Amino acid sequence: VRQISQHAHSEIVGMLPEGNWVTRAPTLKRKAILMAKVQDEGGHGLYLYAAAETLGTSRDQLLDALHTGKAKYSSIFNYPTLTWADIGVIGWLVDGAAIMNQVPICRCSYAPYARAMVRICREESFHQRQGYDSLLVMMQNGTDAQKAMVQDAVNRWWWPSIMMFGPPDDQSPNSAQSMRWGIKRVSNDTLRQKFIDATVEQAKVLGVTLPDPDLKWNEERQHYDYGQIDWDEFWNTVNGHGPMNKERLATRVKAHNDGAWVREAALAHARKQQQRQQKEAA
Repeated sequence: VRQISQHAHSEIVGMLPEGNWVTRAPTLKRKAILMAKVQDEGGHGLYLYAAAETLGTSRDQLLDALHTGKAKYSSIFNYPTLTWADIGVIGWLVDGAAIMNQVPICRCSYAPYARAMVRICREESFHQRQGYDSLLVMMQNGTDAQKAMVQDAVNRWWWPSIMMFGPPDDQSPNSAQSMRWGIKRVSNDTLRQKFIDATVEQAKVLGVTLPDPDLKWNEERQHYDYGQIDWDEFWNTVNGHGPMNKERLATRVKAHNDGAWVREAALAHARKQQQRQQKEAA
């Protein structure tokens, strides 16, 4: 329940940094793409909440845990989206890291979770490609200021994106149990290395520099070596003290409360439909 609900919460809270830019997208094409992406994320959250409910918990319990701060969500969404380039970088790096994390879950031991992940991963691959395409357009056809904006966004999001894989294997409190149960199939450090190896080559094509002076190819390991990750920043953000933790949670709670009338109306309609069907059947 913890893993699936945390994943669901991340999809829902993950709508907020990007939703902030829907009204400010530079073209109608980009606006339509971003709106579709945000809508996808909401759908992913619903798939995953439904999967968690098969384990005996309720939607109200899951949301209450999120809104009271008891449940966690991905720390990456507690960083601000300062420019339009951030939206492209989220697609490229954040969704790219999510795909790397989530593809193995399509073959995990819990079928409702695995089935939900098949569709989610297909849609996340679109999210990653549209983000990369957005950046490529700016880097190939943009002004010097736009290219600098992309590089600045990469500088700010690179380290948080590789923190998305979680703490080192020997410091991860839940990995061992999740691996035993088969709901986690690949270790944090292995996934992180695979992501870095793939992303370095993508950055070369894009024409940006990844902000790690220690990033270099290791011929012996046949992998890229990388610098020390600031795990103090990671744990600080996970524990509720990141740049946007309070704002994200407050926005989510407000949206839930503001939408109460919609839920009440839907339930009232469902009750009327049920009563009508019972009368017709009598």
